[in-house]
Amino acid sequence: MAPPSRQDLDATDLTAVLGEFTRRSIRLPATEKHSFTTLSVLHTLAHKGPMRLTTLKASEQITQPAITQLVTRLERDGLVERRPDPEDGRAVLVQVTPAGAQVVRTRQQDRVRRFGQLLEALTPEERRAIGAALPALARMAALMDTER
Repeated sequence: MAPPSRQDLDATDLTAVLGEFTRRSIRLPATEKHSFTTLSVLHTLAHKGPMRLTTLKASEQITQPAITQLVTRLERDGLVERRPDPEDGRAVLVQVTPAGAQVVRTRQQDRVRRFGQLLEALTPEERRAIGAALPALARMAALMDTER
């Protein structure tokens, strides 16, 4: 059996690199100091719109008591608000407030700035390689959303 070519991609290698990249990128210094779960919930609501608690719980993969407690805290801090669901008067939707959306924007700006600095430390060939991989990584991310 011939050894794999350089074009072959091993799922174990990809998982290891993406895992390490994710762990380190989550910990990048930020102006806004919030937990990963808080940032994830705010990001989800800012990008996907208002959601029921049960949908948000499933999206964030945390327990019902945990999402209820987190949303209560975020509501108290003025980052989200609960509104009646227009399709079901018994249910509520959680939506991000302007202050919550600003947290997401500030975090994004911090990350763009820091990734820009990191990109400057790479060779032109490394930057081109990452650029060439972006469409495939975006497709993988989209495929992850369809698997739920």
